[in-house]
Amino acid sequence: MGRLIVNTAMTVNGAFEAPAPASNGGWLVTDPDSMRASLEMWRAADAMLLGRRTYEGLSTVWPGLAGVPGFEAYAARMNGMPKYVASRTLSAPLEWNATLLDGDLADAVRALKEEHDGDIVHPAAGELARDLIARGLVDEFWFTVSPYLWATGPRILDGIGPVRLEFTGATTFPSGVVRLCYRPAPDGASSAG
Repeated sequence: MGRLIVNTAMTVNGAFEAPAPASNGGWLVTDPDSMRASLEMWRAADAMLLGRRTYEGLSTVWPGLAGVPGFEAYAARMNGMPKYVASRTLSAPLEWNATLLDGDLADAVRALKEEHDGDIVHPAAGELARDLIARGLVDEFWFTVSPYLWATGPRILDGIGPVRLEFTGATTFPSGVVRLCYRPAPDGASSAG
């Protein structure tokens, strides 16, 4: 049975939207070790679960990175893996190796977990992530924290809580990036606000 993992990049103070690389005026810090760990995570995953906005954004970027030096392996994985899209406005068929989920979100995600033995990764922290958390469907949270404080943009998982988490591990990279891993605590409170 697969696990659903919410995996998101963010700043120390929880900004998550539009993570442009720090070298281009943004806050996303990368180094070879953190990029390698990220690629390993994607290679181990069975599938990706996306909301409409994330699907539309990623599907316009990743196909174009297939031939860019340094991104070939990453792009091959991102472009090749199966993707499932939760949307009330998109219509099938979808491009980029994606399938539109039908019916109730909770039922569809439970069916995906039954179908896949490996991880199903949701790489975002917006409306779909909040819905998945509120319905108790998330098995793990992986936060990749860039060493920045950022004044603008929404904060991660606004409107969710409280959700008690249980720490499962951390990895610190030479650039100051830290990956923090949690799972919902068995006795944790959860409520959507």
